[in-house]
Amino acid sequence: MQLSNEPTSLETVEWEDGVVKMIDQTRLPQELVILDISDIPTLVAAIQRLSVRGAPAIGVAGAYGVALAVHLHGTDGPELEEAIGVLRAARPTAVNLAKMVDRTAALVSLGLERVLEEAHLIRDEELRASISMGEYGADLADELIGDAAARTMTICNTGGLATVARGTALAVIQTLHERGRLEMALPVETRPLLQGGRLTTWELSRMGAPFRLLVDGAGPFLLARGEANLVFAGADRVAANGDVANKIGTFSLALASRHAGVPFIVVAPESTIDMDTPSGSQIEIEDRGSDEVVSVRGVEVAPPGAEALNPAFDITPVEFITAIVTDRRIIRPDQGQSPHTVPLGELKQSHPGGT
Repeated sequence: MQLSNEPTSLETVEWEDGVVKMIDQTRLPQELVILDISDIPTLVAAIQRLSVRGAPAIGVAGAYGVALAVHLHGTDGPELEEAIGVLRAARPTAVNLAKMVDRTAALVSLGLERVLEEAHLIRDEELRASISMGEYGADLADELIGDAAARTMTICNTGGLATVARGTALAVIQTLHERGRLEMALPVETRPLLQGGRLTTWELSRMGAPFRLLVDGAGPFLLARGEANLVFAGADRVAANGDVANKIGTFSLALASRHAGVPFIVVAPESTIDMDTPSGSQIEIEDRGSDEVVSVRGVEVAPPGAEALNPAFDITPVEFITAIVTDRRIIRPDQGQSPHTVPLGELKQSHPGGT
């Protein structure tokens, strides 16, 4: 693994000459570092320590990981099977990782070129999906708030760092900004790893959007005070009934949104909808251990020996969700709709340009 402090690209994940290249998101915003990963254990470790994170992005990383495994081990044998297995299991909650590993692994007998072609296709699909989600979500915002300026609250990081470019929920906020409709973005910091404070603010700064950072606990109170008129969240998995697994703290914002009468909108690509999981109660929730809670970026904030419960995600029941926006449709649970009942539409690609 090599580090570079002068990257030539801001692509979240890409492939170059037998190497998986990715932005090390644990180093942001202080340093913009590109990781060059040439073996499977290092890639799995990068996924697990959140150097790459976000359901679509780790799906792309998993697809390129299968290509890397074929590059290293050929098209069959126990080493290849083991590499694919550990990749698939690197993080359990987000459905995209296992789904994209399976999709590319099904092609290994056809050789590296075919596997890599599929991995590139997955990456391109996620980029097109981000553009389309931004358009669908911004159109829905216009419908929900009319001529009012958009004051958006969001949690975790759902921009290009979580996908390939633009993002999911943050793609909607970016599109609103490009349309001149965004008055203010209000990201919550997202304890314990501060993805909202470190990453979302970095991306909002780069796009020139107005924002103010909130501590997590302030979000519900400020919703009750009328400081936001839209809440956008991403998803690591959407169950068949519309329940959503997302970063811990999402459920709190959904409850507060219901209390305040503010639309709560989940934005995720079709690839994140898992029709094989009936409801949120069947989604495995990853617990990441005590270290992330009792210390902040290596600095201890709790007494020695303190232990913590650290669920990385929570489940927002479908009854608290106004709409689920994907790259192909808008599902309105508040109107009795579910992923089963709304047909797929067309990708929308009319964004003003840029990533």
